[in-house]
Amino acid sequence: MSVKHKMIRGTLILTSAGLLSRFMGFFFRIFLSHAFGEESVGLYQLVFPVYSLCFSLGTAGIQTALSRTVARKVSMGRPEDARNVLYAGLAVTVSFSLAEVIFIQQNAGMIAQRFLGDIRCTELLLIISYALPCASVHSCICGYSYGLQQTKTPAVSQLVEQTARISSVLIFFFLLRESGRTPSVSLAVAGIVIGEFASALYSARMFSGTGGNRGYFSADLFGKSFRELIPLSLPLTANRAVVTLLQSIEAVSIPACLRAYGHGTGDTLIIYGVLTGMALPCILFPSAVTNSVGVMLMPAVAEKQASGNRTGMMHLIRRAAGGCFLLGMACCLFFLIFGTFIGNILFHSDTAGKFIVTLAWICPFLYTNSALISTINGLGKTLFTFLINTSGLAIRIASVFLVIPHFGIQGYLWGLLLSQFIVSGMAVWILWIISGRIPATDT
Repeated sequence: MSVKHKMIRGTLILTSAGLLSRFMGFFFRIFLSHAFGEESVGLYQLVFPVYSLCFSLGTAGIQTALSRTVARKVSMGRPEDARNVLYAGLAVTVSFSLAEVIFIQQNAGMIAQRFLGDIRCTELLLIISYALPCASVHSCICGYSYGLQQTKTPAVSQLVEQTARISSVLIFFFLLRESGRTPSVSLAVAGIVIGEFASALYSARMFSGTGGNRGYFSADLFGKSFRELIPLSLPLTANRAVVTLLQSIEAVSIPACLRAYGHGTGDTLIIYGVLTGMALPCILFPSAVTNSVGVMLMPAVAEKQASGNRTGMMHLIRRAAGGCFLLGMACCLFFLIFGTFIGNILFHSDTAGKFIVTLAWICPFLYTNSALISTINGLGKTLFTFLINTSGLAIRIASVFLVIPHFGIQGYLWGLLLSQFIVSGMAVWILWIISGRIPATDT
């Protein structure tokens, strides 16, 4: 099967799974807002910056490095090396994630009070930390599958995770209600752990079922894979960690700056919960398509680059980025027309509707950036992606500290739009420069 057909097939599989998963998650968030209230949703969203930072430090860089390395090994006809790269990645990520669990368990109160600014997050941090080892297993096996340009396991595991998460929360919620107890938002965080565990179990079972864990392990190849994978993953991990740290600072600073604007503690959590738990997920719903394109585009570009097919690579990039931009324009128009309706009818929130209408303008840039950033990563230029992402985040963080205290949350939405526009411009400019330096030895 050609690279083009592999990419189209893989994108369709991931997109179908992603859309179904987001469809389930979208209505699950409606349930959360009705079951626990906007303030509790704000607390629920507040622990994710810590979880994302831990995931970035221990797993995210390894997953991306795995995908690129496996794609290269397979294109060179060395599948045994590719499997041992996966073993090396699992050894690193699982060990690191276990250390993170211990750290969070011992310091949850301090993190909640000093970093998140709300001691009520302590219990939520203790619970969500148990998801990290499971997420590392799931992510590494998915990275391996992406490198092979095989998307069945990642797609199904995504649905397994979402199904287990939602069903467990719903079951325990109604069981507690029937017993006369009042469920807390901690139940929703526990659902994340259950979902990640189910997804990791499924991914490991699928890898085992294909014979991936029998007859291929070699201590020598493992050591060689480890030495090859770590240098590649370190800059990726550093990039992701710094970017995620900045995102975490941005996220946890929004409530504090809203208080500086004049809102009370309860109101700030409500606004934060509506923005991050209702409006943004709505805007990001169609990005299941563009994320799938980005995931499949990275190994495809790496393969084209390795074969020296510059013309094919540039055609692939233009088609992918152009399609993402057109989707973004269509979604922008849709949210401008129906954003208020979505907020009022589905979330019973006028604020959510206003946020959705304002955020609609970021869709063309946000969706296109998925393809552009994945392309740059596929070309191995991870330093550029770091500079692009940090530039966009710098604008957003500046809007948090400098604009929110004077204009409220609307100032942050303006900063978010400006940052996505700058990211798109920088990515296009960098790709134009890089493409001119790639030898045009077409095959």
